[in-house]
Amino acid sequence: MSEHETVLDVIRRYDEALRDRNPEQQADFFTDAWLGANDMTRAELKDNIQEQIDEGSHKDNRFVVDDETSVDLDGDTATVQPVTLRASTGGGRFAFVMKREADGAWLCDSLGLMEVGDEAAKNARAVREKILNDPHRPGYHVVSPEGVAMPFDPNGAVYWKGRYHLFYIFQNDQLGYQADHWGHLSSTDLFHWRHHPTGLLDGMYSGNCFINGDGVPTMCYHQKGQGNAMAVALDDDLDTWQKLDVITPATKEGDEFHGRYASWDPYGWLEGDTYYAIFGGKQPGIAKCDSLSGHWQYVGDLLAHGVEGVALEEDVSCADLFHLDGKDVLLCISHRIGCRYYVGEWKNEQFFPETHAMMSWVDHAYFAPESLVDDQGRRIMWSWIMDDPKFGTRADQGWSGTMGLPRILSLGDDGLLRYDVPEEIERLRYQGVDCGSFDLSCSEQAVDAISGDSIELILDAEIGKAQSVGLKVCTSPGGEEETSIYYDAESKQLKVDTTRSGEGETTGVLEAAPFELTENESLNIRVFVDKSVVEVLVNGRQAIARRIYPHREESRGVRVFSRGGDAQVRLKGWQMAASNAF
Repeated sequence: MSEHETVLDVIRRYDEALRDRNPEQQADFFTDAWLGANDMTRAELKDNIQEQIDEGSHKDNRFVVDDETSVDLDGDTATVQPVTLRASTGGGRFAFVMKREADGAWLCDSLGLMEVGDEAAKNARAVREKILNDPHRPGYHVVSPEGVAMPFDPNGAVYWKGRYHLFYIFQNDQLGYQADHWGHLSSTDLFHWRHHPTGLLDGMYSGNCFINGDGVPTMCYHQKGQGNAMAVALDDDLDTWQKLDVITPATKEGDEFHGRYASWDPYGWLEGDTYYAIFGGKQPGIAKCDSLSGHWQYVGDLLAHGVEGVALEEDVSCADLFHLDGKDVLLCISHRIGCRYYVGEWKNEQFFPETHAMMSWVDHAYFAPESLVDDQGRRIMWSWIMDDPKFGTRADQGWSGTMGLPRILSLGDDGLLRYDVPEEIERLRYQGVDCGSFDLSCSEQAVDAISGDSIELILDAEIGKAQSVGLKVCTSPGGEEETSIYYDAESKQLKVDTTRSGEGETTGVLEAAPFELTENESLNIRVFVDKSVVEVLVNGRQAIARRIYPHREESRGVRVFSRGGDAQVRLKGWQMAASNAF
């Protein structure tokens, strides 16, 4: 047998060991110097494989050597490529670097995804062209650059040395197996974002960023399969990170707090000389430590008591706790009821809620809030706007993942949040139109001066005795497709109706958020349309975000209407420039 065939035969026998689930033969395929993911040594590999087999989680991986596979011999080193990985969780084309031992046996010294030069560039260009031609890909909302990103939770939001930084969860098999990583974006103006290299790899799940006692950005996040953990930045671009030990206090059966808390969706911060972390879940807890490298201990329940209409044990995940306008605000989600927040007071190592409100009302389309405070003192929040409705709609187009517009948060005297969009968005406006004031007498009127699927609209209205006043966007000439946005004075709600927004892919729901005009108060509705996203803010007191998927190319019209009475309205609008690089 030739030396080339001998090397290939060694890899074939490794494939057989994978198929036979033989941990000893799998480990014996590698040299003593081999290091795997998380610096796993050959000595540790065998036990790791056996544990996976015992747990029933051992991956059904196969490495295939075929006619395309070549062997490049250079003394006692052989580079073998491509070796195709076939797996239920993903695949790829790999290069094996084999070393000839002193006894003549060939063992694997390293393996990794095959470097593809021009072919990779060609594939990247093809992906760019595909996503740019997707009529439903937003242009000025934060979107995943490519590939699958679900969940697309905003994570690790921080303002650092003049730049806004956002991280997000995405999935791929760049490590040779399917894993969750944190993608990274930065911006100086909140709307033009630069993509960074991926510095937080493997098992990254939801979390936040704060500044530690040494003045260094620090992530508190969930390390899948291990527990809640910390990582510290090693450079000011926030491209390189050092993962620290898991911070979840370990317990065993019989311990006082065993089973009391979950290691899930954490939020960390520094208060005085003490580090705290919220551990999310159905019974959210508080842990603390006097140093990042110290011993973390469980403190107790996060919530001191419940609030009317919300069970004390309601899921608190993706938590975000901060001080705002004299109160403390706890943003979070419940996987059961959606995006929400509490307003109250953090004291004595517990949160004492006073009010509670929702940020989504009909489903989980608006999800996973995350915020930061910038150099102007603005508290700015993002959330994930889910693809409709089974996560996979955009994945067929080569991408998946959209965030809502940044919202500036403030607090009203009623204990509820107020919302605004940063003024930086006005730099994207062009071709502005002011339609002036006009009367609507229980009627609907087309607005010929404004149309499009990337626009901003501001409707001001004196509603008089009208039962509802609003506008429609992305309307087709015959009205087959339309998205209705209006204030319903009778039910005292802001409503966004997507039941006729598109054919086949639309969620087809009417979302209604509580909102009431005070006596003699004018109505102000601000609408942002960005291809498949519609976001609405009304009088700064309420907001709704939804996905729409119009199918007709002519579904670009705008109409205004009043029902049940006369109203006087004024409409302004702008075209909005795309700010995403791709």
